[in-house]
Amino acid sequence: MTNPEPVMHHALALWAAACAARTLHLFEEDQPTDHRPQLALQAVQQWVQGERTVTECRAAAFAAHAAARATGNLAAVAAARATGHAAAVAHVPTHARYAGEYAAKAASLAVPSAEAAAAKASERARQWEQLRADLRAIGFPSGK
Repeated sequence: MTNPEPVMHHALALWAAACAARTLHLFEEDQPTDHRPQLALQAVQQWVQGERTVTECRAAAFAAHAAARATGNLAAVAAARATGHAAAVAHVPTHARYAGEYAAKAASLAVPSAEAAAAKASERARQWEQLRADLRAIGFPSGK
C-alpha cells in the first residue's frame, strides 16, 4: 500500500492512538513508574500536530515495545504493544491495524476468560465505529 494523503495518515494515527489509549491503564496499573507507552502516544499525537518527527515516533514506538517486554502481565504487554504500534503509524500507516488489534487483545486479557471474547468483540466494534469509513480497509483489512 502506498502512503495515504497526510490528512488520512493523521486520521489513522489519531485513531490508533485512541485505540491504544483506552487500554493504556492496564499497563500503567501494572508498571506505574514506566511512562514509555504514554510517551509513545504523546509522540504520535505531537507528530500529527507537526511537533515531532517520524524518527522520534519510531524511537518512541521501540521504547513502548521495550516496556512491553519488561512485564509478565499479558494484558499490560498487549496494552504497551498497542501504544508502540500507534506511534509507529507515523512511519508506516498500516501499523494502525495492529494498534487496534493489540488494544482489543488487552481488553480481552483484562477480564475473566469467560468474558474475553465479548470484551474483544466490543472493543473491535467500538474501534470500527470510530474509524472513518474510507480508512476501514487499513484498520480492518479482513473486514469487520
